Amino acid sequence: MNTDPIADMCARLRNAVMAGNPTVSMPASKTKIGIARILAREGLIDDCEVEPGAVQDTLKIDLKYDEERRPALSGLKRVSKPGLRIYSGARDIPKVMGGVGIAVISTSQGLMTGREAYRRRIGGEVMCYAW
Repeated sequence: MNTDPIADMCARLRNAVMAGNPTVSMPASKTKIGIARILAREGLIDDCEVEPGAVQDTLKIDLKYDEERRPALSGLKRVSKPGLRIYSGARDIPKVMGGVGIAVISTSQGLMTGREAYRRRIGGEVMCYAW
């Protein structure tokens, strides 16, 4: 039993990038799949797919590297934790690395990047930062 599956996802991705692994697998959930799809859409990972399992589905993420084996995803940080939830209003959505990175926000309309939430003028829980 894992008390914070999103932090576990962030740690697995960071460890796989540091080790230079091409893929990383983890137990799937709707939130993890949503975060992985956002990272893929923003170009920080190559692809993500859900593989069905007997007990629980598995989320397989293909990491993205350039020609010199430098990772596209250089950092991932969990912001809102089970012990301390961090919420942001539409006007106060944080910019990550001066606008270079992305903030993943959980809103009433689903998971989206900080830029999308700002454009739609909705706030929510700041799940993680990626750069």
